[in-house]
Amino acid sequence: MAAGEAKANQVCMACHGPQGNSVVPIWPKLAGQQPDYIYKQLTDFKSGARVNEQMSPMAAPLTEDDMHNVAVYYAAQTQTAGTTDPEQAELGKQIFMAGNADTGVPACSGCHGAEGLGLNLAKFPRLAGQHADYLANTLKAFRASERANDPNAMMQGTAARLTDDEITAVAQYLQGLGQ
Repeated sequence: MAAGEAKANQVCMACHGPQGNSVVPIWPKLAGQQPDYIYKQLTDFKSGARVNEQMSPMAAPLTEDDMHNVAVYYAAQTQTAGTTDPEQAELGKQIFMAGNADTGVPACSGCHGAEGLGLNLAKFPRLAGQHADYLANTLKAFRASERANDPNAMMQGTAARLTDDEITAVAQYLQGLGQ
C-alpha cells in the first residue's frame, strides 16, 4: 500500500486530489474505485487504447507494478460525499435503475450494481459519488465515440440512446448516490 500511496502522491494527487478525492469536478474521484478498473484505464492510457492529452503522458512512464500499486491504493481510500439536485435526481434514478424502454436504454444498475459500486471482475467502474460533470462528460464522449475503450462498445451503444437531459439527470443522481 505504501508504494501505491507514494506513487499516487507523486504523479496523481495534483489532479485527483488527496486520497483520490478530486475537488475539481472535471477530474474523477479515484477513491473507492474498483482496482481492476483503475488498472485497466492506466494500461489503456499507457498503450494508447484510451487517449487523453493529460492522462496519456502521465501513464506513459508508469510500470506494471506502479499501476497495480496505485490501483490498490485508491481502491482502499474512502470517497468523499457528493451532493445532488433532487429535481434532476428523480429522472436519473429511474434511468439508472430501470433504463428507458422507449429508447432502448438498459438499466445502468445491470452492470454497475443497484448501489452504483461497479463490478471489479468485469472492470465495470464505481459510479456512486462521482462528480456529475465528469460523468456527463464521459457519457457524452462515449456517445460521440470519442472514448472507445469500453468492452464491445457497450457504453458507446448505451450513451448513443441518451438525451442530454437524461445524461445530466443520471449524472446528478449518481453524484449523490451512496452518501
